[in-house]
Amino acid sequence: MVKWEIQGMEFANCNCAYGCPCQFNALPTHGDCKAIVFLKIEKGYFGPTRLDGLSLAFAAAWPGAVHQGKGAMQPIIDRRANDAQRKALLSIMTGKETDGMVTHFAVYAAMCEKIHDPVYTDITIDLDMSARTATCKAGSAASGRGQPILNPVTGKEHRAGIILPNGFEYGQNECGRGWSSSSGNVAMELKDSYAHWCDIHLSQSGRIH
Repeated sequence: MVKWEIQGMEFANCNCAYGCPCQFNALPTHGDCKAIVFLKIEKGYFGPTRLDGLSLAFAAAWPGAVHQGKGAMQPIIDRRANDAQRKALLSIMTGKETDGMVTHFAVYAAMCEKIHDPVYTDITIDLDMSARTATCKAGSAASGRGQPILNPVTGKEHRAGIILPNGFEYGQNECGRGWSSSSGNVAMELKDSYAHWCDIHLSQSGRIH
């Protein structure tokens, strides 16, 4: 197995209500699950291949909860990546060279019947975890933005987060609201729904605590 490791920041937006019951092992708000995820890698490697400064994204959809399977995924990879980096990023995103079900990438990929050929495009990710803001774009394939939840009475920003000590994606996140869309093979539009910001630190053996 190829040894790899990535560290970075993630912005994710799904179709669930702000709390996202899936984070608590409950069924998704509307019965199905749709999500668009952006990841900005600060530093990383895949064997001898460096991944510093690259970005990736994906759109995925399942007819029910993720664990019920039958999903479809559209990987989106930074156009700046060379051939070795492209292969590395796709391997990580699709759970290759990874112990069984130890990263969110591996779980999502395993629960998809169809993983489409990757789209290579320019990806820009501007996010601030503490402020709960994000502006992300992956060419014409996907876009997303996030902002804090607002108190419905006072209009002030509301801060909430989720702690998952044994989580395979993050240990603690910041929650907010998001608007995202994707086109092509896994097209969707998400409006004012659950979003989160989190640090990502993963290897072929799972999340690094």
